[in-house]
Amino acid sequence: MILQTIDWLIILGFFLFSLLLGIYASRTAGKNFAEFFLSGRNMPWWLLGVSMVATTFSLDTPNLVTDIVRQNGVAGNWVWWAFLLTGMLTVFIYAKLWRRSGVNTDLEFYEIRYSGKLASFLRGFRALYLGVLFNVLVMATVSLALIKIGAIMLGWPAWQTLTIAMIITALYSTLGGLKGIVLTDFFQFAISMAGAVGAAIILLNMDQVGGWQQLVEHEAVSSRLNLLPDFSNREQLITLLILPIAVQWWSVWYPGSEPGGGGYIAQRMLATRTERGAMKATLFFNVAHYAIRPWPWIIVALVSLVVFPDLESMREAFPHADASIVKEDFAYPAMLSLLPAGFLGLVVASLVAAFMSTISTHLNWGSSYVVNDFYKRFIHPQASQKKLVKAGRWATVLLMIVTSLLALLLSNALQAFNILLQVGAGTGLIYILRWFWWRINAVSEITAMIVSFLVAVYFQLIHPQTELPAVSSAFKLLSGVGFTTLIWLTATFLTKPVDREKLRSFYRLIQPGGPGWKKIVKEAREEGDPVDKGEGHWDVPIGILCMVLGITSIYSALFATGNWIYGQFWMAGSLTGLAIVSGYYLSRMWRKLRLK
Repeated sequence: MILQTIDWLIILGFFLFSLLLGIYASRTAGKNFAEFFLSGRNMPWWLLGVSMVATTFSLDTPNLVTDIVRQNGVAGNWVWWAFLLTGMLTVFIYAKLWRRSGVNTDLEFYEIRYSGKLASFLRGFRALYLGVLFNVLVMATVSLALIKIGAIMLGWPAWQTLTIAMIITALYSTLGGLKGIVLTDFFQFAISMAGAVGAAIILLNMDQVGGWQQLVEHEAVSSRLNLLPDFSNREQLITLLILPIAVQWWSVWYPGSEPGGGGYIAQRMLATRTERGAMKATLFFNVAHYAIRPWPWIIVALVSLVVFPDLESMREAFPHADASIVKEDFAYPAMLSLLPAGFLGLVVASLVAAFMSTISTHLNWGSSYVVNDFYKRFIHPQASQKKLVKAGRWATVLLMIVTSLLALLLSNALQAFNILLQVGAGTGLIYILRWFWWRINAVSEITAMIVSFLVAVYFQLIHPQTELPAVSSAFKLLSGVGFTTLIWLTATFLTKPVDREKLRSFYRLIQPGGPGWKKIVKEAREEGDPVDKGEGHWDVPIGILCMVLGITSIYSALFATGNWIYGQFWMAGSLTGLAIVSGYYLSRMWRKLRLK
């Protein structure tokens, strides 16, 4: 398949405009650390919200959704839909706390919350563990999707696709810092959505498919349309719905869906002007991420079942592609290759936009950890602002190189997704409780991090080499969560608590409130050193109510859209009404939250 002249012109125009935005932002990005990594904490909430959505609109996400739908049907998406609970918890409980902290990166949290050398160690270690190891794995997954796009659309080998794309992205990322990334994210998100929606409409109406009615009646598709798993299939029900809703959302650390917020989501919240802005930006992100974006990808995935019913049909259609990368997720780019000239250029541009928005954010975010929480903190504390920006740019280039090498070793998106879930299993509860329970210390986090990693190594690498019976993904997740939680709780009670002065200074700054801090507040008051500013009642219960209303509204909108598409109008209308009503009461309730 060869792109036509008009396709190349569209793609080149996209590159040129993105580069111009990066050049525009570079005028201020190099001034200091805050400008390069936080855009001066002066960005409007709606622009940062769009940037969050654009970042998670990564090139591998449509491939992942396609992989899920082809193997487990539409209901299989509950493995990531369940993270909405995490997202809404962040919106109404943690967004304002992050903005109130005033840190430059979320890893600075460790030294305002914990005391001693272990706090410093934890900050420095996680700067490399998350900013390099975890971050590179995520970017490699996105790059794998690009490799598959290049193999199909251009017939390029993996090394050529990665070399060209990574050089362009690294150049763009080092020019404008976060401000440049956020500005281009807005443009790239519009392109990405236009490409995804347009592709779904065109592919659905291909002669081979025959429109929606014929699609849903096709034998390969009809059994995969349910929005909920088959309740008579116990294993599927537990794996796809019960575990994600009951356990996964609060117990697992996953990039972009961290319990309590974190990573590049925290970076965007820290870049807002106010606490209210941080909340609005994160709410916008969750609405767009769960209620607006999934259906174009799902439709293309369902269509692919008709056009490419199995892996062999894809290998026959693309004989030049490396057979090792032709997995179920290969079906999404395979379908895009069937688009007409002109629109194909727009879709390729949208895919490149998805790649650039995700990689540029991860490069900027990861380098912020390396520079602020490792280089500046431990190697060169007196480094000038210019030197910090320079170090950030070099870190960006190095992360790009390591990511490219790792991407050549992966084979499919779901493989990496499951690895990340297992590595983060059992750590999520700490990130929720550490704001509201004084007893958690640095040892708690270090223990959880080490144990969850070792459990993941066992299940992913060691167990398959033994003669022991194979275990399900549900067993792996529950084992990881249960064992890790038990060990870190034990370690917490067996070790000394955080220094009282550190706990008091944290409380003065954050004002978390609640029963988990009652002992610290009471002792401080009795010693004539009150830490509670007395700004009113504890508003976490109101925040949880807002969380429930938000979850109801967004899930209702998500499934209302699906039912409108399916032609089930009575159910669609009812869900639409529920989404509106719960959204209305949400808008009334969140005004009661204590915000600045």
